[in-house]
Amino acid sequence: MSRSPVSLALAALLYGAICLTANPGAAEPGATELSAADRATLKELRGGDMAKLVIHNAPRERIGETFRDLYGNPITLADYSGKVVLLNIWATWCPPCRAEMPSLDRLAGAMEGPDFAVIALSTDRGGVERVARFYDDMGIENLDVMLDRSGKFSRRTGVLGLPVTLILDRQGREIGRLLGDVDWDSPEARAILRRVIEMTGETTAPERA
Repeated sequence: MSRSPVSLALAALLYGAICLTANPGAAEPGATELSAADRATLKELRGGDMAKLVIHNAPRERIGETFRDLYGNPITLADYSGKVVLLNIWATWCPPCRAEMPSLDRLAGAMEGPDFAVIALSTDRGGVERVARFYDDMGIENLDVMLDRSGKFSRRTGVLGLPVTLILDRQGREIGRLLGDVDWDSPEARAILRRVIEMTGETTAPERA
């Protein structure tokens, strides 16, 4: 079942405790780091639903756990190196997750490209068939089926309630986290993601209407 607002608040507090003890991720050669001014700018852009977004003072270490695609192939965050990634952890049985999935699909259709990717990572234990059927029923066209059936990846990220969305830099390190559902196709969300793309690289992601 989905978490109540009180549960999400408790989850946020617990996650904050985890972050205080977590090791910042080491930068790869040539990596572009967010400065204090960059982080301040992102915080200023948090209007509307994005007010719930937490911008970290330092990036978290990249998670090495694997998850699976529609065909059972192992995937890791290293496969997305060089791209800013919006990683949404969700499940078909979670009403808030289901509610925000169309906006994630629209965002992927508008912004995905050489510099940006959206990963919708399901924690369903019923397998990829359940997720694929949900995509068909909802008309999801731009998101690949990705599954963390074992829950190892989700546990490694410190997920305490669903949905949870992470913003990852081009090295796959978490630089921001949002608990709960939002409209990911909103102007505020797009503005934040565009700025992260600009701050971490020389090129920008294409945006289609």
